[in-house]
Amino acid sequence: MNTGILLSGGKGTRINTEVPKQYVRVNGNMIVTYSLEAIMKSAYIDCVRIVAEEEWQEKIVEDAGLMGLDEERISGFSIPGKNRQGSIYNAIKDILDIAAVNGGADNDDTVLIHDAARPLLTTTLIDRCYDALPGHDGVMPVLPMKDTVYLSEDGDRISGLLDRSKVYAGQAPELFKIKPYYEANKALLPDRINTVNGASEPAVMYGMDIALVAGDEGNYKITTDADMERFRK
Repeated sequence: MNTGILLSGGKGTRINTEVPKQYVRVNGNMIVTYSLEAIMKSAYIDCVRIVAEEEWQEKIVEDAGLMGLDEERISGFSIPGKNRQGSIYNAIKDILDIAAVNGGADNDDTVLIHDAARPLLTTTLIDRCYDALPGHDGVMPVLPMKDTVYLSEDGDRISGLLDRSKVYAGQAPELFKIKPYYEANKALLPDRINTVNGASEPAVMYGMDIALVAGDEGNYKITTDADMERFRK
Protein backbone atom coordinates (compact mmCIF):
# COMPACT_ATOMS: atom_id res chain seq x y z
CA MET A 1 0.00 0.00 0.00
CA ASN A 2 1.35 3.39 -1.01
CA THR A 3 -0.28 6.20 0.95
CA GLY A 4 0.12 9.89 0.27
CA ILE A 5 0.22 12.11 3.35
CA LEU A 6 -0.83 15.68 2.61
CA LEU A 7 0.10 18.18 5.31
CA SER A 8 -2.53 20.92 5.54
CA GLY A 9 -2.40 21.98 9.17
CA GLY A 10 -0.09 25.00 9.03
CA LYS A 11 -1.03 28.58 9.91
CA GLY A 12 1.19 30.46 7.42
CA THR A 13 2.15 33.43 9.61
CA ARG A 14 4.43 35.01 6.96
CA ILE A 15 1.64 35.60 4.48
CA ASN A 16 -1.20 38.13 4.56
CA THR A 17 -4.41 36.13 4.10
CA GLU A 18 -7.72 35.91 5.99
CA VAL A 19 -7.52 32.11 6.11
CA PRO A 20 -4.48 29.80 6.23
CA LYS A 21 -2.73 30.04 2.86
CA GLN A 22 -3.54 26.47 1.84
CA TYR A 23 -7.25 27.34 1.90
CA VAL A 24 -7.02 30.44 -0.27
CA ARG A 25 -8.96 29.99 -3.49
CA VAL A 26 -7.16 30.46 -6.80
CA ASN A 27 -9.16 30.01 -10.01
CA GLY A 28 -12.05 28.54 -8.04
CA ASN A 29 -10.25 25.92 -5.96
CA MET A 30 -8.35 25.96 -2.70
CA ILE A 31 -4.58 25.66 -2.93
CA VAL A 32 -4.68 22.40 -0.94
CA THR A 33 -6.84 20.87 -3.66
CA TYR A 34 -4.20 21.46 -6.34
CA SER A 35 -1.69 19.57 -4.18
CA LEU A 36 -4.22 16.81 -3.62
CA GLU A 37 -4.89 16.57 -7.35
CA ALA A 38 -1.21 16.08 -8.11
CA ILE A 39 -0.90 13.20 -5.65
CA MET A 40 -4.10 11.55 -6.85
CA LYS A 41 -2.91 11.67 -10.46
CA SER A 42 0.01 9.39 -9.64
CA ALA A 43 -0.46 5.76 -10.60
CA TYR A 44 1.71 4.81 -7.61
CA ILE A 45 -0.56 6.26 -4.93
CA ASP A 46 -3.39 4.09 -3.60
CA CYS A 47 -4.96 6.58 -1.21
CA VAL A 48 -4.34 9.89 0.56
CA ARG A 49 -4.48 10.75 4.26
CA ILE A 50 -4.76 14.45 5.01
CA VAL A 51 -3.57 16.27 8.11
CA ALA A 52 -5.98 19.16 8.74
CA GLU A 53 -7.90 20.87 11.49
CA GLU A 54 -11.41 19.50 11.90
CA GLU A 55 -13.07 22.73 10.74
CA TRP A 56 -11.49 22.33 7.26
CA GLN A 57 -11.90 18.61 6.71
CA GLU A 58 -15.38 18.66 5.16
CA LYS A 59 -14.45 21.67 3.02
CA ILE A 60 -11.43 19.78 1.64
CA VAL A 61 -13.60 16.82 0.63
CA GLU A 62 -16.17 19.12 -0.98
CA ASP A 63 -13.51 21.01 -2.93
CA ALA A 64 -11.97 17.75 -4.12
CA GLY A 65 -15.37 16.83 -5.54
CA LEU A 66 -15.67 20.21 -7.27
CA MET A 67 -12.34 19.53 -9.01
CA GLY A 68 -13.59 16.13 -10.11
CA LEU A 69 -11.28 14.12 -7.85
CA ASP A 70 -12.25 10.71 -6.47
CA GLU A 71 -13.24 11.56 -2.89
CA GLU A 72 -13.22 7.85 -2.00
CA ARG A 73 -9.42 7.85 -2.30
CA ILE A 74 -9.20 10.17 0.71
CA SER A 75 -8.70 7.50 3.36
CA GLY A 76 -9.25 9.86 6.29
CA PHE A 77 -7.92 12.79 8.27
CA SER A 78 -5.36 13.16 11.06
CA ILE A 79 -5.07 15.93 13.61
CA PRO A 80 -2.08 18.32 13.29
CA GLY A 81 0.73 17.98 15.80
CA LYS A 82 2.72 20.69 17.58
CA ASN A 83 4.92 21.06 14.50
CA ARG A 84 5.21 19.65 10.97
CA GLN A 85 6.95 16.48 12.11
CA GLY A 86 4.39 15.93 14.84
CA SER A 87 1.70 16.08 12.17
CA ILE A 88 3.58 13.51 10.10
CA TYR A 89 3.86 11.20 13.12
CA ASN A 90 0.13 11.48 13.83
CA ALA A 91 -0.71 10.53 10.25
CA ILE A 92 1.70 7.59 10.17
CA LYS A 93 0.39 6.26 13.46
CA ASP A 94 -3.19 6.49 12.20
CA ILE A 95 -2.25 4.67 8.98
CA LEU A 96 -0.55 1.86 10.90
CA ASP A 97 -3.42 1.58 13.39
CA ILE A 98 -5.84 1.07 10.50
CA ALA A 99 -3.48 -1.43 8.84
CA ALA A 100 -3.24 -3.40 12.11
CA VAL A 101 -6.95 -4.16 11.92
CA ASN A 102 -6.31 -5.85 8.57
CA GLY A 103 -3.26 -7.84 9.62
CA GLY A 104 -0.63 -5.12 9.73
CA ALA A 105 1.48 -3.17 7.25
CA ASP A 106 3.76 -4.92 4.77
CA ASN A 107 7.49 -4.23 4.68
CA ASP A 108 7.10 -2.58 1.28
CA ASP A 109 4.28 -0.21 2.32
CA THR A 110 5.24 3.43 1.80
CA VAL A 111 4.21 6.97 2.64
CA LEU A 112 4.77 9.92 0.31
CA ILE A 113 4.78 13.14 2.35
CA HIS A 114 3.89 16.45 0.72
CA ASP A 115 2.89 19.96 1.76
CA ALA A 116 -0.49 21.46 0.84
CA ALA A 117 1.36 24.73 0.19
CA ARG A 118 3.40 23.16 -2.66
CA PRO A 119 0.62 23.06 -5.28
CA LEU A 120 2.83 22.72 -8.37
CA LEU A 121 3.86 19.13 -7.70
CA THR A 122 4.02 16.96 -10.82
CA THR A 123 3.47 13.26 -11.31
CA THR A 124 6.89 13.23 -12.99
CA LEU A 125 8.55 14.06 -9.68
CA ILE A 126 6.45 11.51 -7.78
CA ASP A 127 7.35 8.83 -10.34
CA ARG A 128 11.02 9.79 -10.04
CA CYS A 129 10.87 9.18 -6.30
CA TYR A 130 9.21 5.77 -6.59
CA ASP A 131 11.49 4.69 -9.43
CA ALA A 132 14.51 5.37 -7.21
CA LEU A 133 13.14 3.58 -4.11
CA PRO A 134 14.19 -0.06 -4.81
CA GLY A 135 17.21 -0.90 -2.68
CA HIS A 136 16.67 2.06 -0.33
CA ASP A 137 14.54 2.98 2.69
CA GLY A 138 13.44 6.31 1.27
CA VAL A 139 13.92 8.99 -1.36
CA MET A 140 14.23 12.77 -1.18
CA PRO A 141 14.20 15.18 -4.15
CA VAL A 142 16.89 17.85 -3.91
CA LEU A 143 18.14 20.94 -5.68
CA PRO A 144 21.84 21.76 -6.04
CA MET A 145 23.17 24.87 -4.33
CA LYS A 146 23.79 27.65 -6.86
CA ASP A 147 25.54 30.08 -4.52
CA THR A 148 28.73 29.76 -2.53
CA VAL A 149 27.87 28.36 0.91
CA TYR A 150 29.56 29.60 4.07
CA LEU A 151 29.61 28.29 7.63
CA SER A 152 29.24 30.63 10.61
CA GLU A 153 29.47 29.29 14.14
CA ASP A 154 28.16 32.46 15.80
CA GLY A 155 26.14 34.21 13.09
CA ASP A 156 28.48 37.20 13.12
CA ARG A 157 31.48 36.07 11.10
CA ILE A 158 32.46 33.38 8.61
CA SER A 159 33.92 30.29 10.25
CA GLY A 160 34.59 28.28 7.13
CA LEU A 161 33.56 27.25 3.63
CA LEU A 162 31.34 24.37 2.57
CA ASP A 163 31.78 22.49 -0.69
CA ARG A 164 28.58 23.42 -2.49
CA SER A 165 28.90 20.39 -4.77
CA LYS A 166 28.15 18.30 -1.67
CA VAL A 167 25.35 20.49 -0.27
CA TYR A 168 21.73 20.19 -1.41
CA ALA A 169 18.41 21.84 -0.63
CA GLY A 170 15.75 19.27 0.18
CA GLN A 171 12.23 19.38 -1.27
CA ALA A 172 8.93 17.63 -0.78
CA PRO A 173 7.52 15.14 -1.51
CA GLU A 174 9.65 12.78 0.55
CA LEU A 175 9.11 9.05 0.25
CA PHE A 176 9.70 6.44 2.97
CA LYS A 177 9.01 2.82 3.76
CA ILE A 178 6.49 3.30 6.51
CA LYS A 179 7.60 0.75 9.12
CA PRO A 180 11.21 1.91 9.66
CA TYR A 181 10.14 5.53 9.26
CA TYR A 182 7.57 5.14 12.01
CA GLU A 183 10.25 3.72 14.32
CA ALA A 184 12.57 6.62 13.41
CA ASN A 185 9.94 9.12 14.49
CA LYS A 186 8.90 7.16 17.56
CA ALA A 187 12.53 7.22 18.73
CA LEU A 188 12.33 11.04 18.93
CA LEU A 189 9.34 11.11 21.28
CA PRO A 190 8.32 12.90 23.36
CA ASP A 191 10.33 16.10 22.88
CA ARG A 192 13.04 15.78 20.21
CA ILE A 193 10.44 15.40 17.47
CA ASN A 194 9.41 19.01 18.14
CA THR A 195 12.84 20.24 17.00
CA VAL A 196 12.74 18.52 13.59
CA ASN A 197 12.41 20.75 10.51
CA GLY A 198 12.60 18.34 7.58
CA ALA A 199 10.82 15.02 7.10
CA SER A 200 14.05 13.19 6.27
CA GLU A 201 15.81 14.29 9.47
CA PRO A 202 14.39 11.45 11.63
CA ALA A 203 15.25 8.94 8.89
CA VAL A 204 18.86 10.12 8.70
CA MET A 205 19.23 10.15 12.49
CA TYR A 206 17.84 6.60 12.63
CA GLY A 207 20.30 5.37 9.99
CA MET A 208 17.83 4.82 7.16
CA ASP A 209 19.22 4.74 3.64
CA ILE A 210 17.78 7.77 1.82
CA ALA A 211 18.45 8.14 -1.90
CA LEU A 212 18.58 11.53 -3.65
CA VAL A 213 16.81 12.38 -6.90
CA ALA A 214 16.68 15.60 -8.90
CA GLY A 215 14.07 18.02 -7.60
CA ASP A 216 11.95 20.54 -9.49
CA GLU A 217 12.57 24.30 -9.39
CA GLY A 218 8.88 24.89 -10.05
CA ASN A 219 7.85 22.85 -7.02
CA TYR A 220 8.21 25.80 -4.63
CA LYS A 221 6.40 26.29 -1.33
CA ILE A 222 4.04 29.24 -0.96
CA THR A 223 5.54 31.02 2.04
CA THR A 224 5.28 34.75 1.34
CA ASP A 225 2.89 37.16 -0.40
CA ALA A 226 5.27 37.16 -3.37
CA ASP A 227 4.99 33.37 -3.62
CA MET A 228 1.21 33.63 -3.58
CA GLU A 229 1.25 36.19 -6.37
CA ARG A 230 3.63 34.00 -8.36
CA PHE A 231 1.23 31.07 -8.06
CA ARG A 232 -1.79 33.20 -9.02
CA LYS A 233 0.01 34.21 -12.22
